Amino acid sequence: MNVVRGTIFTLLALLWIAGLNANAIAAEKASAEPKINVNTASEAELIKLPGIGPAKAKAIVEHRQQSPFKTVDDLKDVRGIGAATVESLRDQVTVGAK
Repeated sequence: MNVVRGTIFTLLALLWIAGLNANAIAAEKASAEPKINVNTASEAELIKLPGIGPAKAKAIVEHRQQSPFKTVDDLKDVRGIGAATVESLRDQVTVGAK
């Protein structure tokens, strides 16, 4: 019985360590990729973002032509983009130098 418990404990520890490594790798990858500037990106570049299809990419371009984005949160002003989408994009986009 103790051998089984020890084996289970060891497996759980290894799974936990593997999970930590996966999170670290994902964070490193995200920080290594350049952010997309929503004030200058083409529709084709914007479509590469998760949750942004052709219609939303076009809406972003049209919105910035009228009023450039000052903050990433300004994306919520674009029709079809809500708070959840902005949060999912926050680490992948920029509005340019401040």
